[in-house]
Amino acid sequence: MITIETNYLGDLRTENVHVQSGAKIVTDAPCDNRGKGQSFSPTDLLATALGNCIMTIMGIKAMDNGIDLVGTRLEITKIMASDPRRVAEVVVAFFFPDKNYTAEEKQLIESVAGTSPVPLSLHPDLKQTIRFNW
Repeated sequence: MITIETNYLGDLRTENVHVQSGAKIVTDAPCDNRGKGQSFSPTDLLATALGNCIMTIMGIKAMDNGIDLVGTRLEITKIMASDPRRVAEVVVAFFFPDKNYTAEEKQLIESVAGTSPVPLSLHPDLKQTIRFNW
């Protein structure tokens, strides 16, 4: 079954539909690459996917162990390289709510950060910097 249907809208913009849910994401080329920067760029989505995939696997581990991560905030920074133009590094900073997590709970959550599908699928040359702020 098709996962995503994409239509090119012109002017370096696409509309993407998640077939199962109907949810839509529009992408736009960034300003530094001839685009308008009016939406996520494809490389922004790559960085977003990394952070969100890690958050999801941490959420699963938290659910399985009765740990409440609701309110956790992520700051995701994408760092580009040139020659060739590519994402060189993604920095994902997690800011957990003040819920008096134990050292054991923190270790349990942090231990799964690199074990989800997106981090494991990315090329090893892409630096993945993960920061935990408890």
